[in-house]
Amino acid sequence: MIKLTRLDGEVFLLNAELIKYVEQRPDTFITLVSNDRIVVTESPEEVLRRTIEYHRSKRLMPAECVN
Repeated sequence: MIKLTRLDGEVFLLNAELIKYVEQRPDTFITLVSNDRIVVTESPEEVLRRTIEYHRSKRLMPAECVN
């Protein structure tokens, strides 16, 4: 799970396994595998960083894969 913030300031946890893609338009939209969309305050780069950190914590991705 990764911790994110909705535009209204509500903090929530998202199962990173459900992320299909992330886009910036100008807010950050996360589209899930169910095609539901969530808008968050974090940048796409921050969502990516947290998702990578999540996968590393599960030992699915070696630390040397990303700078």
